[in-house]
Amino acid sequence: MDGSTSAWTESDYSKESIKLCVNKIKDEFGQQFSNSKSILEQHTHTMTIHESELPDGVVFAETKEDVQKVVKICSEYKCPIIPFGVGSSFEGHINAPYGGISIDMNNMNKIINVYQEDLLVVVQPGVTREQLNTHLRDTGLFFPIDPGANASIGGMTATRASGTNAVRYGTMKDNVIALEVVTPDGQIIKTANKARKSSAGYDLTRLMVGSEGTLGITTEITLKLYGIPEVIAGGRVSFPSVKDATDAVIMTVQAGIPVARIEFLDTAQVIAVNNYSKTNLPEAPLLLLEFHGSEASVKEQSELFGEIASDFGGNDFEWTSNSEDRNKLWKARHDAYWSCKAVRPEAEIYSTDVCVPISKLSDCITETIEDMKKNQLIGPIVSHAGDGNFHVALLIDKKSDEELKKLDDFLIRISERAIRMDGTCTGEHGVGQGKRKYMLKELGGAVDIMKKVKNAFDPNKIMNPGKLFL
Repeated sequence: MDGSTSAWTESDYSKESIKLCVNKIKDEFGQQFSNSKSILEQHTHTMTIHESELPDGVVFAETKEDVQKVVKICSEYKCPIIPFGVGSSFEGHINAPYGGISIDMNNMNKIINVYQEDLLVVVQPGVTREQLNTHLRDTGLFFPIDPGANASIGGMTATRASGTNAVRYGTMKDNVIALEVVTPDGQIIKTANKARKSSAGYDLTRLMVGSEGTLGITTEITLKLYGIPEVIAGGRVSFPSVKDATDAVIMTVQAGIPVARIEFLDTAQVIAVNNYSKTNLPEAPLLLLEFHGSEASVKEQSELFGEIASDFGGNDFEWTSNSEDRNKLWKARHDAYWSCKAVRPEAEIYSTDVCVPISKLSDCITETIEDMKKNQLIGPIVSHAGDGNFHVALLIDKKSDEELKKLDDFLIRISERAIRMDGTCTGEHGVGQGKRKYMLKELGGAVDIMKKVKNAFDPNKIMNPGKLFL
């Protein structure tokens, strides 16, 4: 495939044309537009060491018509567009390497309709997962996808997010029923109706979920909902080694125990959590679990898991349905990012993730820990163990060329390690800018097909350019 149809270069975008586009959008949107330096910087902030690349202006969209208008103007001037949610992405998704217009979706935060009988909800992309679940509380329903941060539903859709509940409830690709999307030429389309399944044509919903803003901008999202379980119980158990803990996970999954969450923390992460969250967890490889269901089923699940844990050397398995105790445990898990930051406050965090078949999880984590020890890197590990997905929070001094070189080399090794084990360079963070270099090694010729899809949707290369592909 001709590289000219895929790679982005500065020559694809005229600075003069972008300037004219910015001026026209400024005239059209008035106070909804800003190009102040502080606003531009806020719309490239990422939670990692990726350098910020600023857009030329920001539009605060309030309606889908606003989004459509911005896209049409940008299409006319061939000006890049970068959708913005809450800025919690890790891989440079919201950077503007070629300038252009950032469209801030946070004011599009209405919950449009809850269809209780159908277990569905329609939301705008600026709705956050916590906002949605607070709204749903009195209905007896909830939305289970929990990536940790209070991310926007639009951003979660764009990156195909998942999180701690994915082992039972799936990822965003499993829970998005339909989308309303503004295409790169300014059309507003819907990808499906509200039926739970369809055989009508190409599955554009799944194509858009995980496209990272490169094919269009989502303006409405229809999601699956679930009944709030009668009983939610949490548990924890420590193991002698990483292998013992991950073998217990494999056996739990193979036994068909429907755990809602099964999270692994390595010893370094447990120590960090204890210091930051003032917990008193044993300083050893740890599994945190959650069971959902009736009182009888939760009790049965917990007892079955306890037997499995014991077979693999699990010590002091404790579980509770007391919400205060359970919430304290999971609050500590969700604060893992900040606990890592506290390990080395002067350093920056580079959080990376990979995913492998669960049979390879122990090997991949063990090799990764040994890799960090050998190269004197600090990187506590947490894992959505039931999915074979794990995260490393590397603490790096950006002023040290030596540490930055070690980081670059490590990132290559961990991604290639996961791919060698028939896994992926990213289980849930997405590709953005940070994982582009591994796409060809992981997917081979399929990348050329993806590029053809991108070019068919967006021949002017204006939708979040510089992401997904090199």
